[in-house]
Amino acid sequence: MRAVRTDARLGDDSAAAPSRVRPAALLSKVGRSTFPLAAPTWPGSVTRPAPDPELGVHYDTSWSRRYPVRLARAMVLDNITRPLTHALASPNLLGEEGLVGLEAPVIFAANHTSHIDTPLLLACLPLRFRHRTVVAAAADYFFDRRWKADAFSFLLGAIPIERTKVNRRSADLAAELLADDWNLVIFPEGGRSPDGWAQEFRGGAAYLASRTGRPVVPVHLHGTRHILPKGGGTLRRTRTTVTFGTPLWPVEGEDARKFATRIESAVATLANESSTDWWTARKAAARGETPSLQGPDVAPWRRSWALDSAPERAAPLDSEGNDWPRKKR
Repeated sequence: MRAVRTDARLGDDSAAAPSRVRPAALLSKVGRSTFPLAAPTWPGSVTRPAPDPELGVHYDTSWSRRYPVRLARAMVLDNITRPLTHALASPNLLGEEGLVGLEAPVIFAANHTSHIDTPLLLACLPLRFRHRTVVAAAADYFFDRRWKADAFSFLLGAIPIERTKVNRRSADLAAELLADDWNLVIFPEGGRSPDGWAQEFRGGAAYLASRTGRPVVPVHLHGTRHILPKGGGTLRRTRTTVTFGTPLWPVEGEDARKFATRIESAVATLANESSTDWWTARKAAARGETPSLQGPDVAPWRRSWALDSAPERAAPLDSEGNDWPRKKR
C-alpha cells in the first residue's frame, strides 16, 4: 500500500508542478546554437589560414601619412630633430647642387653604420624632399613591438621592409608610395655595419628603381659611426659629412643585381670624395682605383686598423666644439 501511495503522490506532483527553464540549461542551449546565432562551423577538410599578425611587415602605416600626423612629424623634424642632429653631428653637406631640378619622387640609397644615420639624412634633405619622404626600416627590428612600430612610423615615416628575404608585401608598399609621389630612404646593406666597413649592397633599391622608373640618388654618410656605433655606447659629438651623388637611372636590360653594384660603386666614390676631394675621387673612379666600401679581406684587427688609420674629415669634438686632438681654430 505504501508503494502505491508513493507512486500516486509522485504522479500528482509531476502533473501539478509548472515547467521551468533553468538559466544553466538556457546558456547550454545558446552555446549549442548554430549559424546565424553562432559562428559558422569550419570544414574539417579545409586548413584554417593563420590570422594576419598586426606587427612586422603586416603593420599598417597608412595612419602615419595622414595630413595631421604629417604636420606633427614636420614640426618635430624641423624644430627638434634637425637642431639636435646638427648640434650632435655638425654635418658638412656636399653635392646638394645635384638635387636642384631633380623631379620627385626619388630613392635615396645610403651606407649605414649608425642609428643616427636616418635622422641625420632626413635633417639634411632639401625642404621639398624632407616632408614627403618615408624610410624603409627593418620589419623584424623596428616593427617587432607595438610601441616601436608606432614611434618610428610617427617620427621617421618608417615603413616595414623584410630584409632577410624577398617579400611581395614590402615591395608593393614601397612601389605604391613611390607612385604616389613619396620619396624613399633605403639602406641597401640591410642593416648597420658591424665594424665600420660597408656590407655588400642588396638589390632592393635597384629593384624598386627598375620597377617604378624613378632615379636612385647615392648618398654617403661619413663619420656617424663615431657618434653611435653598432652595439651602443656613449653618444659623442662628431663632425660628419653627408655627400649626395649624381642621380642614377637603370639602364635598359640591366638587372637589379648589376644596378645594385653600380649604386654601390657610386657610394664608394662618394666615400673617397669625403676623405679626399671631388677631383681626386673622380680620377680614381675613372682609373678603376676607388677603394672598396667593404674594406680589405684581412683579419678583423687589421680591418679595424685600416679603417681608423684612414684619413677622415670627421673628428670628435670637444666640449667647446673644436676638433680633438687638433688645435683650436
